[in-house]
Formats: sequence, structure tokens, C-alpha cells
Amino acid sequence: MIELALQHTLADLDIDIRFSSAARCLALFGDSGAGKTTILNAIAGLLRPRQARIVLDGQVLVDTASSIDMPSAAREVGYVFQDGRLFPHLSVHANLLYANHARQRKATQFERLVDLLELAPLLQRRPHTLSGGERQRVAIGRALMSEPRILLLDEPLTGLHREARVQVLDHLRRLKQALRVATVLVSHQADEVIALADEVIRVHAGTLTAQLDMAKFQSRGD
Repeated sequence: MIELALQHTLADLDIDIRFSSAARCLALFGDSGAGKTTILNAIAGLLRPRQARIVLDGQVLVDTASSIDMPSAAREVGYVFQDGRLFPHLSVHANLLYANHARQRKATQFERLVDLLELAPLLQRRPHTLSGGERQRVAIGRALMSEPRILLLDEPLTGLHREARVQVLDHLRRLKQALRVATVLVSHQADEVIALADEVIRVHAGTLTAQLDMAKFQSRGD
């Protein structure tokens, strides 16, 4: 369960949004520049909001009125950025195990993710030798290695060619069924939302315009 109330001002956008959702995969859907990534950054602790209260499964992550601001490292959030952001000097294996707390996880978690994401043939390679789809699969695996309470996906399929996009989307569907990790997906592509989400928040110019279950989202033809 996530509860969010956020007010924040960017150079060209005023964000004022409030919602709560118990969906296992919640999609933030809207055009580029609507404020969706800013919402993810606030959840992850990468942004100091002007005014906010964010609660995850009953635990307060941020409450500016009470001067609560949990450090990002303590929030147990996995974040997959649009560009992957792998460490170029490390192998795929080392990228997956980068965080100290990730190294302490059981080997079975590593093996399971390598299997689900089909990463075994890539483990000794460096990021610059990977395709865009392969890099995103590694980034997803790295985000999940710490067994986060919530996974944030910021346009994870943007920039991929059609075949890679289909493959990564299929892996995300598999992960959703196998791991059952609460997820917030940012996307402006309706087919991605339909494939992965259980509920949709429509965001336009920094505000919530609709909160929809999947039947209503599809019937609207978004």
C-alpha cells in the first residue's frame, strides 16, 4: 500500500498530486514532462520535496510537516532508470552484486534472478558490449538483488527496438508473477501499462486526472 501527497515546483511545472493504492503494479501514465519521474524520485528519496507525505506499507518515508525524511538507502527501494545506469567498468556479475547489502544475500536470490532474466551468458561481459535490452535486464536484476519492498520502473522500455522491447516486457511479466514485488511503473505507452499494471494513475501537467482499474483504462482507449 502506498499513500502519496506531493507538492513540488520544477522550473516549468508545479506538481500537486495525491493518491493511495494497494495495487501490486501501479502505473503512472501520461505524456513526457507530466511529472511522473519526479514522483518516483520523491518515493526513492532522490528529491527533497517542497511539501510531501509518503507512506509505504504503513511506514512513513517522508512527512515534511513533521520533519521526517528517511534516507534513501533505508527505504528499501529498487530503482530502474530509463537509461539503466550500469557501472561501465564492472562486469554484469559485479553490477548485480554491487551494493554491500546485495553481496550478503543468499546465493539462491542471485541464481533465481539470473535464471528469470536469462543473464547467465552475460555475466562476464561489460555493459558497453551489451544491447539495449540486455542492459535493461541487468539493471532490473540489480534493482531486485536487494529484495526491495517496492520496485520503481522509469520508462524501462524507452529507446529499445521492437524485438528488445517485447523481450524485456516479457521478462517483466515473468518477474511480476514469480516475485510479486510491489511496483510503480512510469510509462507513456498504453500497451506497456496494459501488459503490466493492475491500476493506473493518469498524470497531466503535475496533477492526477484519473485513477482507473484496468477495465476502465482499456475501455477509455488510452
